[in-house]
Amino acid sequence: MDDGGPVDIGAWLAEQESFEPPESFVEGANVSDPDIYDEFAERWPECWERAAELLTWDRPWDRVLDESDAPTYRWFTGGRLNAAYNCVDRHVEAGRKNRAALRWIGKRGETETHTYGDLKRETEAFAAALLELGVEEDDVVTLYLPMIPELPIAMLACARIGAPHSVVFAGFSASALETRMERSGAEYLVTCDGYYRRGDALNHKGKADRAVRRIDRDIETVVVDRLGGGLPHSLSENQHDYDDLVERNRSNVVEPVVRDAEDDLFVMYTSGTTGEPKAVRHTTGGYLSHAAWTSHAVLDVKPADTYWCSADIGWITGHSYIVYGPLALGTTTIIYEETPDYPEKTRIWELIQRYDVNVFYTAPTAIRAFMKWGSEHPQGYDLSSLRLLGTVGEPINPKAWKWYYKHVGGEECPIVDTWWQAETGGMMITTLPAIGEMKPGSAGPPLPGISANVVDEAGEEVAPGEAGFLTVDKPWPGMLRGLASGDGERFVSEYWEAYSDPDADEWVYFPEDGAKIDEDGYITLLGRVDDVISVGDARIGTMELESAVVGVEGVAEAAVTGAGGTLIVYASTEQGYTGDAILGEAVEAAIERSIGEVAIPDHIVFTPELPKTRSGKIMRRLLEGIATGEELGDISALRNPEIVGELRARLSGDTRSYLESED
Repeated sequence: MDDGGPVDIGAWLAEQESFEPPESFVEGANVSDPDIYDEFAERWPECWERAAELLTWDRPWDRVLDESDAPTYRWFTGGRLNAAYNCVDRHVEAGRKNRAALRWIGKRGETETHTYGDLKRETEAFAAALLELGVEEDDVVTLYLPMIPELPIAMLACARIGAPHSVVFAGFSASALETRMERSGAEYLVTCDGYYRRGDALNHKGKADRAVRRIDRDIETVVVDRLGGGLPHSLSENQHDYDDLVERNRSNVVEPVVRDAEDDLFVMYTSGTTGEPKAVRHTTGGYLSHAAWTSHAVLDVKPADTYWCSADIGWITGHSYIVYGPLALGTTTIIYEETPDYPEKTRIWELIQRYDVNVFYTAPTAIRAFMKWGSEHPQGYDLSSLRLLGTVGEPINPKAWKWYYKHVGGEECPIVDTWWQAETGGMMITTLPAIGEMKPGSAGPPLPGISANVVDEAGEEVAPGEAGFLTVDKPWPGMLRGLASGDGERFVSEYWEAYSDPDADEWVYFPEDGAKIDEDGYITLLGRVDDVISVGDARIGTMELESAVVGVEGVAEAAVTGAGGTLIVYASTEQGYTGDAILGEAVEAAIERSIGEVAIPDHIVFTPELPKTRSGKIMRRLLEGIATGEELGDISALRNPEIVGELRARLSGDTRSYLESED
């Protein structure tokens, strides 16, 4: 690469197609032996004992995997344990009671630190409070809370007494809460008076009250006083103040309930942004083993670390990689209540510097926003504490990957690009950061013990470089056990029917994602298979189109729809760029180079922002509805609802190819 003259780092980064982890990282990594892939393959499924051994069991398992009732597989059968004990008590018993467990940063700059000793006391007191209210083992408790410490405390309190929790994202509407409580059969709800959004106090209890009124059974509700005098509230019948309950039960001892490995730990509803929400069940032994193992092996989390996953706990990423995985390993996990750009666009980097964050795990959506705001923001802070970076939620394009690598990681931090789902419980496809190379834009190979392939419609493996469908043909510990409704037929049809052969007792999980695989076995995700746009005789994946668009200098983010046979690109611009005809022509040229003339869009709509949920996901169904003029329905999960009207006005009021954004 170097002939002795000066090196243009920017040009070198742009040309690089793979990156090796630095030796300094490899030397201290939790997992660094390349033979682990062969070890797991040769000892499957017993290889997964390595994950289970990260936990403390009250009784060891008799059998690693029971396949007798496939596709409802059972893991670590006969084993018994408690998730809260593994995440809290055992660290206290090991002499780490003064180690910080949770660091919370509130929306108004408030901070709280809960040591493992504090967390044990708080969890035990709220567990006693739940018992006082009548919660019994296997009762579902719904948690409708924002990113405040009481949310993980309530989760762990439920786990302590063997009551599965069902966390509902705080940004969802009263109707969404009602639907999820009805389907889970929950008779207990934990919520709060309100919370702040970009400095404004919002009445959260009002939404919860509306949902409860529509449910035809008594609901015992616990209300956390988040806002104090900022939003006075009153409690009605069957409503209880969180602080009063906890204070009344502080002296009560609640021993962790020993649970069977296959007992439910929680019910997780899919987001429901398209179609009906599904309630997938995750169990105590397999799920916790998988979350702990991937936090250890992929995120390289160590007990001495300060670790930050920027997701919301209301989603599966927050369950697995803010709460259960990191706490099972005894590390310090950060809980951040606000958006990345409030009150300033430097907020993330300031906090990484202040708390000496070692591992940072965020979404490509956030990284593209960081790019848009400008590299001067991270460059103004000392980020040298960072050891590892990660991405989650959607595929990351090479341009964003390289920006993250250079401007956040200082070209010294490996990046793990992780693919997984609510249904998988934990990571499935990614590199092990100390083993092998990283390829920007490609998630990587399946993790050790995971058998994933890319196949065609007939189920045959595709050739390297060809697009196909991602499948998983062996079970894994963190997998869902079924739907909370007990609907076995839907469970099979939703996840197993497409490529399985029940007559041969061969069950293949189909996550409904398109993918490509290269000669080295690295898998590149192409997006959901239903995210395909038909243009003439061609079927084009939206991810492929969007990657071409965001590869253009000046474009920060993109979303594509094929509404009504019309191909529309919505694109937000980077700071300092204006959406105009010149940029539009560059987008067209990039699409033609990457895909072909057939994919050149009918319209390119430049916009300051794309509609996103409060967790940062682009709501593509709204963009399609804007294009077709359909009724959009509930947009309460949006963090920027005002952009919907702007986009609708721009698209309906101007039919030019380039709809200019205001700088």
